[in-house]
Amino acid sequence: MPYDPRIHHRRSIRLKGHDYTLPGAYFITLCTQGRQCLFGNVVKGKMQLNYLGHIAFNCWEAIPDHFPHIELDTFVIMPNHVHGILVITDTSVRAWHCHAPTREQFGKPVRGSIPTVIGSYKSVVSKSINVIWHTKGQSIWQRNFYEHISRDQKSLDDIRQYILDNPQRWADDLENPQHNPDDCEFLFDIPF
Repeated sequence: MPYDPRIHHRRSIRLKGHDYTLPGAYFITLCTQGRQCLFGNVVKGKMQLNYLGHIAFNCWEAIPDHFPHIELDTFVIMPNHVHGILVITDTSVRAWHCHAPTREQFGKPVRGSIPTVIGSYKSVVSKSINVIWHTKGQSIWQRNFYEHISRDQKSLDDIRQYILDNPQRWADDLENPQHNPDDCEFLFDIPF
């Protein structure tokens, strides 16, 4: 079926009109497809990464290697999601865009923007896992991601604490598939 913008339009959940290349702290949450626990398990309030979890962890840590204007803040890889704070520090990323506001459009990534960084991260993790599982083109992620722009120090500190406490709250976390065991569609058969 050819592309038809009336049918294939994807509604953005990004903050309307915000330039996602602007310096600031961005709280990001990514969920695995079907919320399948691919990255390990929480044991006694601590996250225990499996091999796939180490891939997700190492790729997150490598973000500044590929996007030097990004600094990592607090983050955690959970069994089926990732929470992290990405900080855009370098204002020269805006120079790439002639100082005009940069608006993301589907299929037209904006160099250095938060959606482009997240898209790159999701892609490299999926490709690495596909190599292990001998699959091709299987995205392990749900479409899109949640983001929150931290506007002050208290908000940023609260988000940091939320991320740090996440493994301890896993039993009560709505992302925990134990709360919805019938909703599970597994991408891979991973024994835990």
